[in-house]
Amino acid sequence: MANIKIAIDAMSGDHGLNSVIPAVIEAIQQFPKVDFILVGDQTQILTALNNFKSKKISIKHCSETIAMDEDPVVAMRNKKDSSIRVAINLVKENQADAVVSSGNTGALMAIARFVLKMIGEVKRPALMSTLPTKNKRGVKMLDLGANINCTPEQLLQFALMATAFCKVIEQIPNPSVGVLNIGEEKNKGNELVQKASELINANNKINYYGFVEGNHIFQEKVDIIVCNGFVGNIVLKASEGLAKMLMQTIKETFMQNLKNKLRALIAMPVLKEVSKAYDPDKYNGSCLLGLKGIVVKSHGSANAKAFNYAIKQAIIAVQQKLPEIVDNTLGES
Repeated sequence: MANIKIAIDAMSGDHGLNSVIPAVIEAIQQFPKVDFILVGDQTQILTALNNFKSKKISIKHCSETIAMDEDPVVAMRNKKDSSIRVAINLVKENQADAVVSSGNTGALMAIARFVLKMIGEVKRPALMSTLPTKNKRGVKMLDLGANINCTPEQLLQFALMATAFCKVIEQIPNPSVGVLNIGEEKNKGNELVQKASELINANNKINYYGFVEGNHIFQEKVDIIVCNGFVGNIVLKASEGLAKMLMQTIKETFMQNLKNKLRALIAMPVLKEVSKAYDPDKYNGSCLLGLKGIVVKSHGSANAKAFNYAIKQAIIAVQQKLPEIVDNTLGES
């Protein structure tokens, strides 16, 4: 059986090659049956590799990059030799099984949608990722930023796609779905969530819980939370910011004086366990559900450790044949 091939948008994100190269080198050790295609400026990539050589790495040169603040539509039209476009083309041409990118979310979605096309009646792809919960299993949430504005019908499709993902990849027999709202009461919320709730509740392929509030996200009330990309992206970044702030505050407090430092020695095993369990880097990597191909979006600010987790997400999606799972589920609904 041929090795899995992952195309890496090597020029993407805030840290670019400084995150990508160490992440790929670590992944080579972790996944002996996976090959990597680094897409970007060949000279810069070779410099960043710093004489590291492996038969599992190849380079696909391209002359352009898409900046994080570029207009997605303009970039799609004018930068056909960008690292994002070339990496996605490799999937389209069956030269790679998946793409991982930390690049411009709008451009990534627009190009992936244009090049790879959508599954069945799906109108727009959705970014889905895992947020930590109190019992450490995590909750799947979508959309996390691919679609600022959504229709109720799109939220229904998001719920169906996430349900398929959880059943097959997470091995949850009957995953529960909640719609994010400002209250659990049936009369709360705007027209979007009211209509989406009706549609999701009426679909017999979905185990619908009802509305969930923001303070329920991390309590594991449901397996899947559905919302539009505007709300989801704010929740995601606020959660990450809070987690980092809390950990930094704890560290600074323990270092304030000798007494606190001694307390830190006693508490260190517990702190390490908590830090490991709720490390934001572990939850990096959002699958773009609904595409006829596998695209994983890493956070733009991802470090090497976080980018490595995004690579793992892509490998799992390839192994489990994610697009086929989604296509089959939607075809049956």
